[in-house]
Amino acid sequence: MKTQRSKVAIIGAGNVGSSFAFSLMLSGLAREIVIIDRDEARARGECMDLNHGASFVPPVNIYPSGYEGCRDADIVVITAGAKQKPGQTRIALVQTNTEIFKDIIPGVVKYAKDSILLVVSNPMDILTYLTLKISGLPSGRVIGSGTVLDTSRLRYLISEHCHVDARNIHAYIIGEHGDTEVPVWSHANIGGVVLAKYCPVCNANCDYKKELDGIFEEVKNSAYKIIETKGATYYAIALALVKIVGAILRDENSVLPISTLIDGYYGVEDICLSLPSMVNRSGVERILKLELSADEEKKFRRSAETLKGIIKQIKL
Repeated sequence: MKTQRSKVAIIGAGNVGSSFAFSLMLSGLAREIVIIDRDEARARGECMDLNHGASFVPPVNIYPSGYEGCRDADIVVITAGAKQKPGQTRIALVQTNTEIFKDIIPGVVKYAKDSILLVVSNPMDILTYLTLKISGLPSGRVIGSGTVLDTSRLRYLISEHCHVDARNIHAYIIGEHGDTEVPVWSHANIGGVVLAKYCPVCNANCDYKKELDGIFEEVKNSAYKIIETKGATYYAIALALVKIVGAILRDENSVLPISTLIDGYYGVEDICLSLPSMVNRSGVERILKLELSADEEKKFRRSAETLKGIIKQIKL
């Protein structure tokens, strides 16, 4: 697996953007990190703070810039946007952040026609779709952070319940990154043993179907709980972004549930949603089309229909 250039531009120096910059700096993946924010002083301050740790990490050049800093970037990570408030759904943010993206995307594409655009801002799936339409870039090079974080939350909570290393839990959340997301229980497994067969014989003597339902509800409501207690989520999503960016820069062919354009999966078309996808230097190589249960298929369709209904109301 080859590494070529390693420049990452980050749009937005808020909690998510700065946490990602810090995590990326520690990872050693990028030799160049550019931070772009309309609050130029904030961007300068974040870069200064990060650079003061240069002697503790692999060599990396970190600096603030305008949109021209996106030139020659391998990946442009977009974290800018209005912050989700306590009790507010991700979808309620849509029109506000649509207006912000109508300004951001042309500025980015002017300098980054060959870059991969990675959208993080919420509502992420809708903004990924809008970024695709506004940018005019190929669908494989416009992706959203998807349900990579939701999937990690799911695996963590299963691992806590089953007392198994989270890295040995294989389960996915698909669909929207939000209230209509779908757990794919039919394929969830521990060490290759599907949960439907693992749970009844694990000696925990629990009502595993009820427990799994509870785990999913906790996954779905995690962001709301964190926002209520500390105002925002940013550490785990920063790590999720490092995973995605690493898959691209290292040309890994990693399978990740990122958000990408769906065109013909269980009748769903022309919408960005999360499905396990092969991610490499070109962006999305291909989507893995899971065989869903009847209930999972129904919920996935509903997720798509919900987002399409909202997109129709957006003023572009």
